[in-house]
Amino acid sequence: MKSVSVLGATGSIGDSTLAIIRKHPDKFKVHSLSAHKNAEKTIALAKEFQPAVVAVTDQDSYQQVKSALNSVPTEVLAGAEALTHIVAEPAVDMVVAGIVGNAGMASVLATVKAGKTLLLANKESIVAAGALVMAEAQKTNASIIPLDSEHNAIYQCLDNDYVVGKRPASVKNITLTASGGPFWQTEQADFAHITPAQAVAHPKWDMGAKISVDSATLMNKGLEVIEAHWLFNMPNEDINVMVHPQSIIHSMVHFVDGSVLAQLGMPDMQVPISYGLGLGNRISNDADFLDLLAVGTLNFVQPDTNKFKCLQLARDAITLGGTAPAVLNAANEVTVAAFLQQQIRFDQIAAFNDKMLNQMTIQNVESMAQLVQLDEEVRSKTAELIKK
Repeated sequence: MKSVSVLGATGSIGDSTLAIIRKHPDKFKVHSLSAHKNAEKTIALAKEFQPAVVAVTDQDSYQQVKSALNSVPTEVLAGAEALTHIVAEPAVDMVVAGIVGNAGMASVLATVKAGKTLLLANKESIVAAGALVMAEAQKTNASIIPLDSEHNAIYQCLDNDYVVGKRPASVKNITLTASGGPFWQTEQADFAHITPAQAVAHPKWDMGAKISVDSATLMNKGLEVIEAHWLFNMPNEDINVMVHPQSIIHSMVHFVDGSVLAQLGMPDMQVPISYGLGLGNRISNDADFLDLLAVGTLNFVQPDTNKFKCLQLARDAITLGGTAPAVLNAANEVTVAAFLQQQIRFDQIAAFNDKMLNQMTIQNVESMAQLVQLDEEVRSKTAELIKK
């Protein structure tokens, strides 16, 4: 029986995680849940799973949840600082980091500092703070199991060769696949007319608005390239990207002997999450089984980085090093939000990200406090740039 803390319990990662836990009550116990604003869903989940602790980061939602759970033994905590407290609890074996964006960074670092098993879906924490997180994990021997379908595929292909932050000697390079999002066949001239509703309508994955837009710009894949750089200790030139619109092959590992191992499956996050929860042992989930005859054809296309400039910006950030990925990540969160609020056009997301990456002074990553301050500065300057 493993005790699990689910951060971002009301989001899509939380939904998939809890669906698997429901299926295996003999294997998992929910120790704690966290949420931001969805008080009604948080209350329902707390009553169903009866965790020891619930953390709510939005103050108004906290009051609502606290009041509703007043008669049950679950402790209800408020604020972002509560997240770093619950992941370090001795009773917690595994932490599912499903909070989107920089809001999940501090709790990810706290998890590895506590030497826990981290099931990582929050790519921004590795993108911005990879130097800190990987160094700390190696100090404490914390396990990091990536839940992004692409990185989890690589993790599965490596099997016992995977050691946190170390490149296996048997690997020549890796290939991340990308669905291409909804616009990979759209003419670049039409990018200026893309609406938020069109951008969030992903053809394969049911995700939140921010991640869906990142997929549409291929920034999501760019962030995954940066994440792979840290997780598998891979240089830029050894991380390939291919557009694979069927989303059946999730990633591939090319070995030094010429062999290529690929992980295939239906596009369903329950597959990588169940592998992560099982700690390498395969457990059942509710995902559909893959029928290659029904799929018929698998296509692969080289991504156009002139058209999808965010992917190239991510590679540039790796080359620049230091705080460059953190700058790009923070700027992108602001530009995507501005696009969703119809303050800028779809094609301007990459343009503003590019400007910020080139305007900010790049420094060595030294502390989480430094990254938090930098994040605030970049967000403020990006907002000012958009306003102008």
